Amino acid sequence: MTMTEGGAGEFEAATAPYRRELIAHCYRMTGSVQEAEDVVQDAYLRAWRAFGRFEQRSSVRAWLYRITTNTCLTALQRRARRPLPSGLGPPSRDPLAPARPERSGVRWLEPVPDRLVIDELGDPAEVVAARASVRLALVAAMQLLSPRQRAAFLLCEVLALTPAAAAEVLGVSVAALKSLLQRARARLATVPLRDEDLAEPADPAARQVLDRYLAAFANSDMAALEALLADDATLEMTGTTTWFSGRATCVPYLRAFAIGSPGMWKMAGLPVNGQLGAASYCRGEDGRYHPFAIVVLATTATHLKRITLFADPALFTRFGLPAAR
Repeated sequence: MTMTEGGAGEFEAATAPYRRELIAHCYRMTGSVQEAEDVVQDAYLRAWRAFGRFEQRSSVRAWLYRITTNTCLTALQRRARRPLPSGLGPPSRDPLAPARPERSGVRWLEPVPDRLVIDELGDPAEVVAARASVRLALVAAMQLLSPRQRAAFLLCEVLALTPAAAAEVLGVSVAALKSLLQRARARLATVPLRDEDLAEPADPAARQVLDRYLAAFANSDMAALEALLADDATLEMTGTTTWFSGRATCVPYLRAFAIGSPGMWKMAGLPVNGQLGAASYCRGEDGRYHPFAIVVLATTATHLKRITLFADPALFTRFGLPAAR
């Protein structure tokens, strides 16, 4: 069968519904939105070329996952993992010490806009599951695994495939799949993959926590910010390997280096990684507010457990945000 105009339309109708979830899958694998989109684009091109030979022995969804996962694994052979600062070493004990220098060549984990990976108009239960599947803690933990371990874990634990189905996707025996899965689980045993007490972004109490966070920076209110932090809160920012664990070290750092003076910061709430977050702008010498960081917040109904800043102004374009305010 050649890919006629009618065949191209049939291909689009059959495969388009899965593009968003495949981007989410590749984002969990790569830790990069741009790389995820590139992999899915490449995978769809391969699928388009092979569609005439697709005999429907499996579902279109399973067929696409097999092509996409293996395309992703090929791409990851040439790329280093993408960590957060907390994946590179222990937390700093001194919040007033100079920041540790960035390691040469580090390619940092990136945040993902919810609109790219979550269908907010879908079934409510599926929306909740989709948000949980792209939470920052899970995506960061995946970077600790080898690419094939990553794929085995995600296929079985996130997509809920059976070992036999996951083995078929990866083109390995069930025994080999179970070995990959066992090693992945052992590596992740001490890593918090999901925060069970995190509030859903639509929870009014969580929205209040976000509003209080935004107001604290807008008003340079350190007391309000301190009151928001959980005792075991963590704080990290890409661009440096320094990060902090525990309210006792987070608070002095924020007071000394972050809270600034009233009017220094302008922030806007942002749905990111299935969590609440913010776009952070800093006032420059020209009086305008310039992109500083995309912030991902791990929010309970009462407190902030983690603040992760992605200090890359280029990310603002990906989120469809203005370059200055």
